[in-house]
Amino acid sequence: MRKSNIRLKCCCFLSLFYLYPLLAASDNSVIEININYLTLNQTKAPALSNVIEMARDSGERGAELAVNDSNTTGKFLKQHFELSYEEFDSAKALLARLSDEVNAGQSYFILDLPAELLIKVDEWAEGKQLLIFNVNEPSDLLREKQCLSSTLHTVPSDAMRSDAIAQWLLSRRFNKVLLVSGKNKQDMALNNSFKRAAKRFGIKILDEKQWRFDTDLRRSAQQEVPLFTQTRDDYDVVYVADRTKDFAEYLPFNTYLPRPVVGSAGLEALSWHFTIEQWGAAQLQNRFNALAERNMNELDFSAYLAVRSIAEAVHKQKTASPIKIINYIKSDDFQLAAYKGRKLSYRHWSGQLRMPIALVQPHGVVSLSPQAGVLHPVTELDTLGFDRQESQCTGQKESI
Repeated sequence: MRKSNIRLKCCCFLSLFYLYPLLAASDNSVIEININYLTLNQTKAPALSNVIEMARDSGERGAELAVNDSNTTGKFLKQHFELSYEEFDSAKALLARLSDEVNAGQSYFILDLPAELLIKVDEWAEGKQLLIFNVNEPSDLLREKQCLSSTLHTVPSDAMRSDAIAQWLLSRRFNKVLLVSGKNKQDMALNNSFKRAAKRFGIKILDEKQWRFDTDLRRSAQQEVPLFTQTRDDYDVVYVADRTKDFAEYLPFNTYLPRPVVGSAGLEALSWHFTIEQWGAAQLQNRFNALAERNMNELDFSAYLAVRSIAEAVHKQKTASPIKIINYIKSDDFQLAAYKGRKLSYRHWSGQLRMPIALVQPHGVVSLSPQAGVLHPVTELDTLGFDRQESQCTGQKESI
């Protein structure tokens, strides 16, 4: 009996030996995933101050690192990811390339476009097997009223940042705010976003002022800013809305009352900052520094999250099917580890990626929102930005 068992084992072994080449050949196919990153170069208005320019390769390097990280895991799962990056000086050329890539069978796109062009692209993409990631447009409009069916947002909305700051102000009992904003369209959008957050969390705006100076403040800030920030009532904090940082950096330590500055200077609400080190973030920062020879910024991180979202879905679903990948990312089952202390997921009504927001000063993390004690029936991450009841978006359609 013992000999027959040995003989049986030997026969099985020999069978596997002869069958192995056939099994290996049938299981040797590699899942290939191509991701296209298209950027529209936008003209920037001249600044009145020494604005720190964002690195030219911002976003591209974050996506590149994500591809490297994904391929590290992918080589064990027989999956390979490729990134194609291209910049355009005209919207017409970008849209033509997008159409060509879709006609060639491409399904995954990372786009760095202004809101109006994102809306146009999303309308064109409806009914197609496409997944688009918005990595740089924070407009609240795209999450509240203008609902995009084929686009997911890895960049936080203005509302998420404003809510993160308002929660922190409430936790510190900084309840009285002087609101200062620039005069351009983007600054007014930040202004309105913070007003919404202040009302939501019971923060009182004592006074509101618009910055109208058209002079270089490098020599006169010490005289101009105290006079400008003088008010009849005492305030606890100054919120400044200045998207391009044209004047915001001159407010800290120059206000009439010695008060903290938040918003576009002083304490900022960011999705990523080079001083974040917890939850394995230090290792991510080190890998990025080795790749790009600079610190990772928010655009890099948004692009990183977009690529990693696709890769995570491919890892889990083990398929190249765009339909299955897209539907999985948009489902409640999808979770993304992103060095934030918790798994991230997409809001199915607006396509916004839920995430904690870091509150940072130039060289250190101060806090993390949602703040402790802020509650929500589903997840406290939905206290940042537009919750389901606050958004007119009803949900993103699954691919058919």
